[in-house]
Amino acid sequence: MTSEHQSNTLIWFGELTSRRALRRRGLLHITPGMFWILMFLTVPALALIALSFATRGGYGEIEWIFTFENYTRLAGYGMFGWSPDYLIIMARSLWVAFLTTTVCIALAFPLAFFIAGRPKSTRYIWLTLVIIPFWTNLVIRTYAWQLVLSPDLPIAKFAAVLGFIPAGSPLYPSEMAVYLGMISAFLPFVVLPLYSSVEKLDWSLVEAAYDLYSNKRRVFMQAILPQTLPGLSVGAILTFVPAMGMFLIPDFLGGAKYMLVGNLIQQQFGKSRDWPFGAAVSLALMILTLVGLFLFRRKGEEMEVV
Repeated sequence: MTSEHQSNTLIWFGELTSRRALRRRGLLHITPGMFWILMFLTVPALALIALSFATRGGYGEIEWIFTFENYTRLAGYGMFGWSPDYLIIMARSLWVAFLTTTVCIALAFPLAFFIAGRPKSTRYIWLTLVIIPFWTNLVIRTYAWQLVLSPDLPIAKFAAVLGFIPAGSPLYPSEMAVYLGMISAFLPFVVLPLYSSVEKLDWSLVEAAYDLYSNKRRVFMQAILPQTLPGLSVGAILTFVPAMGMFLIPDFLGGAKYMLVGNLIQQQFGKSRDWPFGAAVSLALMILTLVGLFLFRRKGEEMEVV
């Protein structure tokens, strides 16, 4: 056996093999996953980028005449001058997703601790109650909110007595109805991963923090939050990302009064038949989502070191 052959031979988990064989085996294992990512993520993303620089024809067809007009239009520049309408929709979508995620986190923390504190015999009953909304289609749940906020039910009547709405009027379409629908739809996405972290909480660290005379805020920030941060991060991502592109709830509960970027994209690929501009808006949504996730991650790191 030559010295070169000996240098390439190694023992891998009790198997005598070579580096070349390991590379071939690794390539064979990752090829299906890479093919899946290439076909269903990379290629559609590249097609979307190319489409965003195309031009809409006179009858809604796609003309492959590349231009920056879709992006200048998204920035507010049109044939009648500058208008901030699209930028307002983008900012509003970012704010709605951020506020929805924040409120869901604030509600999920006490709920996760409440469930984790129940006896094991009843704990899964409470978890089932959290999961039950997933058994119903989102469209049906949104229609249910229309019924709850209708003028014949006590919530709208009470709001009318307080003078918030005219008598006999529903509480939708409104900004409040959109937030109610968004929070109720995404709250389980935060509760479930957060509960998995709370259930594994090391309470000896909490007791040690109290023994060192830490106040409740420092106990939470330094003994509880770092342990629950993995579940909290997952819940924030599962809420923020779909909330940024949500169009059904704002459409049903907000109407034309409260358009978000998801509704704008739906309009471009639907009634307006302006696919190039819809692709440009979609790419802007992806960038906004990544920026929002970066800010959440940065804020989470700051909270961890407080």
